[in-house]
Amino acid sequence: MPKKDNRIQVILECTEQRESGVPGMSRYITTKNKKNTTQRLERKKYNPYLKRVTLHREVK
Repeated sequence: MPKKDNRIQVILECTEQRESGVPGMSRYITTKNKKNTTQRLERKKYNPYLKRVTLHREVK
């Protein structure tokens, strides 16, 4: 019996950069288990445009 694939790819986008108006866009691609994690992901990742760690949220 084949295994069900519950993992999907999601894109994380910086929230601070969108509000500040700095040119460029910091995005990361990761995977999540859609069965266990139904809410949108939030991770702290490095933003090379702002040169610091910022909050990145999942976009649809």
